Amino acid sequence: TAMRPRPDPQARRERSGPRSRRAGAAVAAHPHFVTCAPGFEPLLHAELKALKLARLERQVGGVYFEGAARDAMRVNLESRVAVRVLRRLTRFPAASEGALYEGVRAVDWAPYLRPGGTLLVAARTRDSALDHSLFVEQRVKDGVCDALREVRGERPTVDRSDPDLRVDVHLFRDRCTLSVDTSGDSLHKRGWRVFQGGAPLAETLAAGLVLHSGWDRRAPLVDPFCGSGTLLVEAAHLAADRAPGLSRERFAFEGFADHEAAAWERLRAAARERVRLPKKLQLLGSDADPEVVAGARRNLEAAGLADAVRLEVARAEDFAPRRGWNAQVLTNPPYGERLGEAEELGATYRAFGERLREACAGYGLALFSGNTELAAELGLDFEQRLPLLNGALECELLLARL
Repeated sequence: TAMRPRPDPQARRERSGPRSRRAGAAVAAHPHFVTCAPGFEPLLHAELKALKLARLERQVGGVYFEGAARDAMRVNLESRVAVRVLRRLTRFPAASEGALYEGVRAVDWAPYLRPGGTLLVAARTRDSALDHSLFVEQRVKDGVCDALREVRGERPTVDRSDPDLRVDVHLFRDRCTLSVDTSGDSLHKRGWRVFQGGAPLAETLAAGLVLHSGWDRRAPLVDPFCGSGTLLVEAAHLAADRAPGLSRERFAFEGFADHEAAAWERLRAAARERVRLPKKLQLLGSDADPEVVAGARRNLEAAGLADAVRLEVARAEDFAPRRGWNAQVLTNPPYGERLGEAEELGATYRAFGERLREACAGYGLALFSGNTELAAELGLDFEQRLPLLNGALECELLLARL
């Protein structure tokens, strides 16, 4: 007899519709997709597993789960590496302009955008007849606006800088996935940064580097190229079990019709209650530029960490850690992207590598590098190289035990 094909669990879920993860619960469950930077999918999956979310699936670029509006709140509040939490509204065939428009117009948009609100559509398209993302964005915007005009007699307007609602469109092989962004601004915007510096790491990237570094959250942590202090802030908040979303002023889901304001306040209050920075934890940062160190101090103050991290003005070439400390060095040295900079930085890298070899026996090292030639100047053997991106720049997290 012929073998029956194995059922597609994703298709089965789409036919049956989302279900609540709580047996007998009345709350509605929705499919969600949580996005993250490439290479951070395992970290994100571990975070969502710790939150005990249902039907987790690690995928390229993020993690899928099914849950209620309250679960999306928790992910927005708690995840350190997530970029956006998307609630899927519908999926439908869209091989033509008319099919796309009608599919969008059929959605009830009123629960997601209040009268007078603004929106922004972001589209990606691949292997589809509609292969121009800007055109797709325009037609989806028209569908949303026309659907709301039918109900309210007015059309929302587009706001490219600070919209009330972000609509995510993914067109793949003529099938459209339509989602609303429950986050609003990218989740890397924690709310504590007041000083940018020259080339600051995104907070989500910094948090991922801390998690990938293997730091145990108890050993001293040292950043000899601390810049604006992003790695130190994210490490301190991780050690203190401080939810990264606590400092945010607003999330997009707070404007949705199904938003449970009381439940949200309870989640925030519980997150604030558990914040505890280990008393003996030592976090140290240094940079050669006094103005940058002053800016890092401002960031630490805004993040509530003014007394938790010690900063000093010092050159990495003069790095002099305490012997026998068994600390973790976690740092993001400059890459020398401008012409001539890499040559000047070579001497800095060589001197820094010499200090690591001479004075840091027993230390762990996690160095985020966007320049393999400069990293080689350190003269170290790395046990592991994790390929990661810093924006569009290909980088590596280099791990070693000194």
